[in-house]
Amino acid sequence: METYLISILPGLLTGIVLALTGAGGTIIAVPLLMFSLHLTVAEAAPVGLLAVSLSAGIGAVIAFRQKKVRYRAASLIALTGALAAPAGLWAAQHVPNTPLTLLFAGVLIYVAIHMLRHNRVDTDGDVKTSAEPPCRINEIDGRLSWNFPCFRALALSGTMTGFLSGLLGVGGGFVVVPALRKATNLDMPSIMATSLAIIALISSVGVISSILIHTMHWPVAIPFCIGTVAGMLLGRMFAARFAGQRLQQGFAILTIVVAIAMMIKVAWNVFSF
Repeated sequence: METYLISILPGLLTGIVLALTGAGGTIIAVPLLMFSLHLTVAEAAPVGLLAVSLSAGIGAVIAFRQKKVRYRAASLIALTGALAAPAGLWAAQHVPNTPLTLLFAGVLIYVAIHMLRHNRVDTDGDVKTSAEPPCRINEIDGRLSWNFPCFRALALSGTMTGFLSGLLGVGGGFVVVPALRKATNLDMPSIMATSLAIIALISSVGVISSILIHTMHWPVAIPFCIGTVAGMLLGRMFAARFAGQRLQQGFAILTIVVAIAMMIKVAWNVFSF
């Protein structure tokens, strides 16, 4: 019972952050589980993936009903990601916790820096690259025109997203969104909607794989996800009252703090023996 109660609290916080900042908020799920329940990255990753798949799935369904999801691009990226996710999950079970934790901290810092730079670009005006993206919208039918460079760019992003999803229990939006921005000329609403669909599909494969190999810690996963959903509903009540840009900057700073705390924890464990 104590584990259930402790698991609900980080789930509640994850859900609130998720509602206020968007799908990227689930990246703090694994660190919260590590600090609150003293789990390793390999133990926390499947639980984080379950929370990611639920939250991204809800967003993807809403976006699909609004006809914003580019389902062919999402299917290709999700397929290659689904093939790579079990490999990442297998690696998570065989790589020592210390390098995994440091890798996760590095990913957190990368995401935070990217968010801060993206906010600065939005403030100064979005600068478009002069290079032609390999995947361009056909002006006649409004669909993406497919060619080998387009296929290669999307497949590579899917492979990387899937592997990191299984390895660290993250959704991979920090890979998918920049990849879609670079490889296509889609507008941001379509990119975000397609990204949610991709994350939901890939993380679901990771969840199923973790269940099949018995690495899902259900006494933690169930209350954590209950807390995440409750936090999402609670956070939505207050999301409109806060400025989006300030929230993104605050979340980026929080992410850096969490990353530093993870590195300190690793150093403490290494040098305390």
